[in-house]
Amino acid sequence: MSQLSEQELVRREKLAKLRELGINPYPADLYPVSHTSKQVKEQFEEGKKVIIAGRLMLIKVQGKASFAQLQDAEGKIQVYFNRDEICTGDDKTKYNEVFKKLLDFGDFVGIEGELFTTKVGEKSVRVKDFKLLSKTLKPLPLPKEKDGKVYDAFTDPEQRYRQRYADLVVNPHVKEVFVKRTKLFNAMRQFFNDAGYFEVETPVLQPIPGGAAARPFVTHHNALDVPLYMRIANELYLKRLIVGGFDGVYEFSKNFRNEGMDRTHNPEFTAMEIYVAYKDYNWMMDFCERLLEYSAIAVNGTTKATFGEHEIDFKAPYARVTMADSIKHFTGFDITGKSEDEIRQAAKGLGVEVDDTMGKGKLIDEIFGEKCEGNYIQPTYITDYPKEMSPLCKEHRDNPELTERFELMVCGKEIANAYSELNDPIDQRERFEHQLKLAAKGDDEATEFIDHDFLRALEYGMPPTSGMGIGMDRLIMFLTNNQSIQEVLFFPQMRPEKKAVAVSDEAKAVLEVLKKAKKLELNDLKVQSGLSNKKWDKTIKELTKNNFAKVEKTDDGLFVETI
Repeated sequence: MSQLSEQELVRREKLAKLRELGINPYPADLYPVSHTSKQVKEQFEEGKKVIIAGRLMLIKVQGKASFAQLQDAEGKIQVYFNRDEICTGDDKTKYNEVFKKLLDFGDFVGIEGELFTTKVGEKSVRVKDFKLLSKTLKPLPLPKEKDGKVYDAFTDPEQRYRQRYADLVVNPHVKEVFVKRTKLFNAMRQFFNDAGYFEVETPVLQPIPGGAAARPFVTHHNALDVPLYMRIANELYLKRLIVGGFDGVYEFSKNFRNEGMDRTHNPEFTAMEIYVAYKDYNWMMDFCERLLEYSAIAVNGTTKATFGEHEIDFKAPYARVTMADSIKHFTGFDITGKSEDEIRQAAKGLGVEVDDTMGKGKLIDEIFGEKCEGNYIQPTYITDYPKEMSPLCKEHRDNPELTERFELMVCGKEIANAYSELNDPIDQRERFEHQLKLAAKGDDEATEFIDHDFLRALEYGMPPTSGMGIGMDRLIMFLTNNQSIQEVLFFPQMRPEKKAVAVSDEAKAVLEVLKKAKKLELNDLKVQSGLSNKKWDKTIKELTKNNFAKVEKTDDGLFVETI
């Protein structure tokens, strides 16, 4: 156990005294709550008897009469403690010893009382009896006030994400984000169910990481003695169900990609995918905008949402622009009919960073991402992607170089991706084989696996189908005005927490240099730190072992970065 603070030691002493008084600080019996704080306020009647429970907050002890706030899942309510009303006869122990001396901010208590209105008009509960339900041993990181100013508020993002349990208690507004998240999922389910589509579950552990091009998490099944992969996408399994005879299936799936983390990416994320038989991508565009309009109203009561400096309107219909027209509009370059080499040269001329491992599709994607994507603030469909970018998508009915695909852009980010699904098994096999060749050349966006069972399923026949995936985390970011994905995940992935360890003077010197630069080339850091060769190797090992810094190898050399 780490060293306890003075407040933590005091709380443990109070815990022992409660037990000495015969009070169980963690009782197991049911507590018969009759009302929440919200219900108390909404159904308020003078003198009405209620039983409530929650955390004690903002305790103000004033002799034999005290006020406190009780916080439960739905808000706060003021409670009034009067010694003479709680205790009978000469026994003042419950108030003097328990409430005044042994209870703390954050303790869970149950209260039986009567409703009344204070002289200043605040709806409150007059306590007739109370019971300790759970003693807290660590003080909550509550903000403090001095001279009318608030300080020491629990606002550091890293600490908030690590201790979401404390964040939700002391920053109640955070809870509203997750309430809206649930409203979004419920609204989508209702929309799909009303349309007659079927919610399903597909495997999280898969023998092949299919349906997307991404680095998977790998594990091992001991009983079968085979490698398995955490799901990167559920697309191929949902299509198998269309083959099996379902007309419409959808799933909210947890996907896992062993790649980078930033403000819009987490290794574990939630996607919604839906597949509907006998439809195409034109139908899916209409369906998508009706879905998002309905969902925005369900979450916020309006089709409009504020995101940063922008007001987004999810009201249908949305603008539709082909990828070729978008690139031509923003760069002046027409990709239509151009060869891979011509596109590569054009990309270099536009200042887009490309290399020889990139195929035609990847080159076009880089140009669009760099020069076009960020310009689309209001919901806009980018349609008709080149075939090289979409190995699972049906060839465009009017142009064999294109596919029937769209992505929905909002505030410069993609939130939905949809196809007229490829259902020709021979064409699909050729596309998979082409992807293998691209992967062998070093294209990191090409898949390295062929799902032969999926091809067998297609050979049994899949009807014309349209499918769509929506990034749920990113969508809720837009609907709640949050710039970071970590704000809309209860428990985002974090770097290992730094241990409270003493470091050498040499390590401190290196950290001081890194604090200013954040990241430095290894030899530059060594020079600026002024350490000898002997101490240098030992110091770097100390910093990386204790998780203060990491060494990263790039094409430009070795770099040291703070963690």
